[in-house]
This record gives sequence, C-alpha cells and structure tokens, in this order.
Amino acid sequence: MTTLDRPLNQSLAPTAFAGAIAMAVAMGFGRFSYTPILPGMMADLGMTPADAGLIASANFIGYLVGAVAAGYGWGAGRERLISLSALVMTAALLLAMGLTSSLVLFSVIRFLAGVASAFAMIFTSAIVLSRGLAAGNSHVQSVHFGGVGIGIAVSSLMVFLLPTGGFGGFADWQVAWFGGAIIACLGTLVVAALLPTGPAAGKNTEREKPLVWTRPLVVITLTYGLFGFGYVITATFLVAMARQGATDHTVEFLAWLITGLSAAVSVHIWRRAVPRLGIVGVYLAGLLVEAVGLVLVVALPSPYAPLIGGLMLGLTFIMVTAYGLQIGRALAPQSPRKALAFMTAAFGVGQIIGPLVAGWLAEGSGSFTAPTLVAAGVLLFCAALIGLEMRRLVAATGE
Repeated sequence: MTTLDRPLNQSLAPTAFAGAIAMAVAMGFGRFSYTPILPGMMADLGMTPADAGLIASANFIGYLVGAVAAGYGWGAGRERLISLSALVMTAALLLAMGLTSSLVLFSVIRFLAGVASAFAMIFTSAIVLSRGLAAGNSHVQSVHFGGVGIGIAVSSLMVFLLPTGGFGGFADWQVAWFGGAIIACLGTLVVAALLPTGPAAGKNTEREKPLVWTRPLVVITLTYGLFGFGYVITATFLVAMARQGATDHTVEFLAWLITGLSAAVSVHIWRRAVPRLGIVGVYLAGLLVEAVGLVLVVALPSPYAPLIGGLMLGLTFIMVTAYGLQIGRALAPQSPRKALAFMTAAFGVGQIIGPLVAGWLAEGSGSFTAPTLVAAGVLLFCAALIGLEMRRLVAATGE
C-alpha cells in the first residue's frame, strides 16, 4: 500500500467530511438543486425553456465572477471565515428563491448564489485539499468532491418526498427551495464544527512566471471550455426532460438521484483507471462516456433515457472537471495558478452559453432533442481534438 492509498485517519476524516458537506451545500444545493425544482417552476409560473436557461446562465455568470474574484489573494488567512460566510449566504439565497416569482429577481438571486458557491468551493477546497496533499492522502480529494454528488442525491430525495400540493399556502417548488435552505443551514453548522482553521502551510511563495501557451495547453483549455458547454445542458435540463411524457414524478426523482449517487463515487472509481490509461486517457474516456450518454438520452425510450443520461452525467462531470485541471497544471509547471485561472474562465464561459443555447433551441423546436444532440456533437469534437493531440499531451504531462 502506497502513501496515497492509505485510508483516512482520525485527524484527516473530520476535515474530509467537512469538505464533503460544504460541497454538498454549496454545489449540490446552491448550484444544482435548481435542476429538480425547475420543472415545477416552469409548470406553475409558465416559464419557457428560454427563461429557465437565462436563470441558469445568471448562476453560472455569478460562479465565474466569484471564481475570478477569489483568485486575487485577498482571502489569504481568512479562508475559513469566507467559506462559512458563503455557506450562510447560500442558505439565505435558497430561501429567497421561494419568496419571489419574478424572472428578474430569480436571475439576480441565482447570480449571487453563483458567487457564493464559488467562494465556498474555492476557499473550502484550499483548506481541505491542502491538508490532504500535505498528508499524502488522495482519499481526502475523493471524499471532498464526492460531496457534490451527495448534495445532488439529497436534493433529489428532498424534492420527491415533499408533500404534493404545497404547504402553508406555498407551491411545491417554493417548499422545495425552503427545504433546501433548511438543509443548507444544518450542513453549515456541521461544517463550522469540523472545518479546520486554515490550509496547510505552503512552501512556495515565489511569483509565477508568465504563462506560455503551448499547443497542448491551448487544446486542453479549449476542450475544457467546450465541455462546460456540453455537460451543463444535461445538468440543467435533465429533470425537465424526464418530466416530458412521464405519468408521475418517479422518473424525475430517480434520474437526478442516480446522477448524484454516481457523481459521489465517480472520482474514486476513475482514479483506479489512471495507472492504466493515464490522466489524459481518463479525461478522453470521460468525454466519450458523456457524449454517448447524451446520445442515449434522445435515442432511448422513456423512462430509460433520463436514467441512463443521469448515470453517465454523474460518472463523468466531476471527474472530467478535476482531471482537466490536473492536466492543465502539468502543462504549465512554471505558472499553474495562471493556467487554472484561464481554464476556469473557459469552463465558466461554456457554462454560461450552454443553457442559453439549449433554452433557445428547445423553445424553437418544442423539445430538448436538438440541444442535447448539439451538446453530444461538441463533446465528440472535444474527444477528437484530444485524440489527435494525445501524443503531445502525454509527452507534455510526463506520463
């Protein structure tokens, strides 16, 4: 057993679990609970797919703004305070979503929620992942990012179990937002009890050199941004697609539950393939699996289509995100933070454009088939680029 394969010990476990719960709150609920709640909002408020895409894009714009703002160094030494404050803000904004029916206010709230989720993710990760790295234990990363899937699964379960017909004069979708706020509050209390005071002390304080744009780095950044466009279409509209033609809400629930459960274990599962395929090979495999999943979403009959789509989405989107950044760091060893900043920006732009294009295409065609096939085509194009550049990527990353 190598150092990286050691199980979590008593000192690391609370930190890893704090990270998982924070990711469940900030990402599973703060970002992705919009997906299972969206069909109810569309039905009750008469929202079009274009409206839904606009609200989703507002959230992704907020996430991009938050990610860029967090990279300027002002949070050094305040990571724990910022993380907990962002989680509290996430809970408050979940509550606010249930208190309005205005498209403009929905967009503003989701923009702010994107900023909060970015702050929570970045500053919590700075604490949790640095301690796992200092201890030489990769299980910390798997547990930490697995929290996203746990949050997705719990949000699906919550929406399914809430009483039909609303509660206390509020509609189903409003009660769902309120329930998410309560769970986020409880999760924040747990994180406050478990999260350490700050990141492990770093040794590298040297100023990074200017980023050198090699051909492999251009390719990985381009495909990373296009993946943001492709995956987010399913991540935003999967449950809405599951509702079309369904006789009850069971398929919606199961599709998003499967997405969350598979996402929770995806990093751990794919990590076992790295020794055989390498990180570039695993990245390529993730693009292909997600592309096939998108095709199956429109090719298979209901109820199988959204279930298979949810499984393949969950198995890939966190892993591709994590390994893409890892490849970027390896391609720019003299300026890794700059490389990650550019890749995050590319990913963020893809996420912003994806829901807008998908909503426009769905509204024009009357179904989500066209945007789903467009997303699949984009991911296959990404896979082709990686395949053509495989030798250079493998050589540049030192595999």
